[in-house]
Amino acid sequence: MGEMMTGAEAVVQCIKNEDVNHVFCVPGESYLDIMDVIYGTPEIELISARHEGGASFMAEAYAKASGNVSVAMATRGVGAANLAIGVHTAYQDSTPMVVFLGQVDRKFRGREGFQEVELDRFFDPISKWSIEIRDVERIPELVQRAFRIAKSGRPGPVVVSLPADILSEKATMKFIDSTKLSRHTPSDIDLTRCIQMIEESKKPFILAGGGIKLSNGEKELLEFADLLQIPVISSFRRHDIFPNSNRLYVGHLGLGTFHHIIETVKESDLIIAIGTRFSEVTTQSYTLIESHHKLIHCDIEPSTIGKVYPPDLSLMGDAKATLSSLNQKMKSERQISIGWKKWGEERRKSYENHSSLNSLDQTSKGIEMKGIIKTLQENLPKDAILTNDAGNFSGWLHSYFQFSEPNTYIGPTSGAMGYGLPAAIGVKLACPEKVVVSLSGDGGFMMTLQELETAVRYETPIISLVFNNNMHGTIRMHQEKHFPGRVIGTELGNPDFVKLAESMGVFGQKIEHNHEFENALKQALDSQVPSLIEVTCDPEKISVKYTIEQLRSLKNT
Repeated sequence: MGEMMTGAEAVVQCIKNEDVNHVFCVPGESYLDIMDVIYGTPEIELISARHEGGASFMAEAYAKASGNVSVAMATRGVGAANLAIGVHTAYQDSTPMVVFLGQVDRKFRGREGFQEVELDRFFDPISKWSIEIRDVERIPELVQRAFRIAKSGRPGPVVVSLPADILSEKATMKFIDSTKLSRHTPSDIDLTRCIQMIEESKKPFILAGGGIKLSNGEKELLEFADLLQIPVISSFRRHDIFPNSNRLYVGHLGLGTFHHIIETVKESDLIIAIGTRFSEVTTQSYTLIESHHKLIHCDIEPSTIGKVYPPDLSLMGDAKATLSSLNQKMKSERQISIGWKKWGEERRKSYENHSSLNSLDQTSKGIEMKGIIKTLQENLPKDAILTNDAGNFSGWLHSYFQFSEPNTYIGPTSGAMGYGLPAAIGVKLACPEKVVVSLSGDGGFMMTLQELETAVRYETPIISLVFNNNMHGTIRMHQEKHFPGRVIGTELGNPDFVKLAESMGVFGQKIEHNHEFENALKQALDSQVPSLIEVTCDPEKISVKYTIEQLRSLKNT
């Protein structure tokens, strides 16, 4: 039997059925009915952000941290456009998220009504599915389908447009139970062929992607690598997929990747790619695989396999289930002759030599970024979760911080600026018991710094590190590479970040030398309120590899 309820009540019931506890938004008049129903729903807390982009980043990171689908909301065309950056981030990161957008009344559609945009068409290229619901009685059917699509297969964002007048309309509503995901595995023939190809190789390595994180397959990956003694490289911004201290971990394929990691890939003869879409960054601008490489590609999404590189063997299935089946097969059926152990040891030694935090520049008068990372490594709990913006500052994090536990790093593979701070808030709401630290450059931080007030209002004690070099550092780096000395548009002015933070009720400190950072970090950890630490950086030290002077000289050689 169905139950008579409004469209808004049906939407909220669907959210409850998915065990979603937080909904992120900027309030809008076009979906006030939904907000009013949430007011009377103690199981759900509404998080009202200061900008729709911030709200969508919070929701996207919340999904990653919680392991569950997340929900964001915005109003009509203007709010929806602001929120779009988080939808794109979720799309490229394969993050399960359902977005509800208020829309103009049905009778006003097509008249260029106030803030009217064809929302389903607007979001179609950057979502798994986008739909506008125009029949109130179909809300349970279509909203539950939206959640199912968002979390099944390769997860991603789904956008649901809701005309304002449909939310107050009543109908008899019928609901089904939340969909439980099944874990598909490749055929036994394909699993056998996979093991044969590994046995025939001389220098194999595992390229571990986000599909392993999404399936919670980190334990199975560790067992698989250990059984075969195969080196592991993580794909872009998936550092926490495998313990970095493990003797089989040999690096991360990202922006500014050190040559020794590229060398490992070049020397290999077999790539076992698990749960990766071979992004532009991971593949170093699609130069990763060459004619001498054999490729085994495992992914849950059929359209992902072969999209960038044609595999020698396709393994269609869930990463966790596939790895579990391979592990069981090897333990019960056969022993593999391992002829690549020495090569793996050499690649690990090369990784250790280049990622060591021991060799700090003791002559530096200002901030030594490796020293900042070392202090974080030594003072944060092992299960602390780090988020970051796009920016050159993240190169030091990516190159030197050693992640030892799963689900301790959350970063945007889309390279979105402004992500770090709101993402940290979303993570802290999902995991209130964890220490959460965001890393941002001054350029990215200024895009979403207003969300510090959100953190204060919802008593969310995150720690925000702001690396201030008064410039858009990444763009300046490329500018100096291509047009040395011709600086335009990349120099920035900044407010007093500490005073700005303190005006919002945030604990703030500014440091100019490494020896000040440890004390500032400990005070932030003890403060139990949102904290900001501004790190004053030398603009000349533009990246992990180069200074501005060195970049200019490269162009002239």
